[in-house]
Amino acid sequence: MRLGALGVAALLAGLGLPASASAASPAPGRPAPGRTAPGPAAPTTEEARLDRAAPQEILRRSGFDSVAPELERALGTTRSYDQARRLVVREGAALWRRAVDRAQGRGPAGGRDALSRDDDRPLYWARLGMTRELRGWEPTRFTLTAPQRAAIIGALERSSRGQDTVSYRGGKHVKRILVTGFDPFTLDRDVRISNPSGATALALDGTTIRTADGPARIEAMTFPVRWQDFADGAVERALRPHLPHVDLFTTISQGRVGKFDVERTNGAWRGGFPDNDNVSRTETAPVTDPGTQPQWTSTTLPYKAITEARTGRFPVYDNTSVTEIPAGGTEPVVRPDGPTEGSTAREGGGGNYLSNEIAYRATLLRDRLGLHDRLPGGHVHTPVLQFGAGNTDPATGEVTDPEFVRNRLDIIAQVRGILRVAASSS
Repeated sequence: MRLGALGVAALLAGLGLPASASAASPAPGRPAPGRTAPGPAAPTTEEARLDRAAPQEILRRSGFDSVAPELERALGTTRSYDQARRLVVREGAALWRRAVDRAQGRGPAGGRDALSRDDDRPLYWARLGMTRELRGWEPTRFTLTAPQRAAIIGALERSSRGQDTVSYRGGKHVKRILVTGFDPFTLDRDVRISNPSGATALALDGTTIRTADGPARIEAMTFPVRWQDFADGAVERALRPHLPHVDLFTTISQGRVGKFDVERTNGAWRGGFPDNDNVSRTETAPVTDPGTQPQWTSTTLPYKAITEARTGRFPVYDNTSVTEIPAGGTEPVVRPDGPTEGSTAREGGGGNYLSNEIAYRATLLRDRLGLHDRLPGGHVHTPVLQFGAGNTDPATGEVTDPEFVRNRLDIIAQVRGILRVAASSS
């Protein structure tokens, strides 16, 4: 998701393409006096893509096509908002566990023509099926207000992304690593695509790796590709409880073709590339206490050790380049060696899309918690996940192929290797 001016072109080339509080419920089945009961909400732009052929095939071939219908049936038995919310949180957590189990070889793969287990897309499309059900749901036994509907969808988002279930075991001699991934994106260009960072999160969640200092447990979560969720504090809300207690963290996203990048510097600027709801934002990233907001934050990952180690078949780069408006200037300038004093951010090393922003927000949170000097953390960009050479046409191509699967498995394995080096060097 390394999308600055150069990042968009690189990504497309790689693809082969030209929080709201809940109000009290009135009596079951009755609107509040003097008010008309609110109706269902329309599907979002992101949810509307579910009706395309590829998402339906992905759901069918993974066995995840039953998830949304099962939620619909269960919602019909609920008698209150609180009961419905508990159900949704439970079903969201079950979806996350099911996706993790599938990725790690537990449970059914999805039938005779099943997709490979490393595929992140069943989780993504099944979640959208659930949120679309909730958006159009009309309870018959109680009234669901608009704020309650938003809150229940938000609860599903968090529980189905592993954000509520981070749990470290093994005692004080086991290191703690936290990683994050993203949903697929640029789906209007190719609705078939996967995101290797999301696949990595599923493959590594709850696993243990061996480091030079002993075992390290990895916990993972994912985030949506939507500007508004980040403005609403989704990153800080999910990470704040855990950063003071982990030994290392890295946010992960898809970046450039054929290479990994450890991003040295993150910028405060949103560049406006459309998100999964086709919404654009061009502005300084909105954060709490903007009066103390820096233009730049930096990685504290052991980037030298990571880039020098042999972790897999893709090269790994220490990416120091940024784009800035120099102090006193008016036009953006590319700085290969990082920002100059007093400059204004226009692109971090990872561009100015949501991958740069999650890196910026996570490292800013680290610094605001007073952890800069003791907590290694930053952002890693994976290679673009590419289909096979004969499968690049989104209109006629298959939803998977052997090269596509091999690339994703190699990326996952190399992220594991990078984490092993980072944990051993910290």
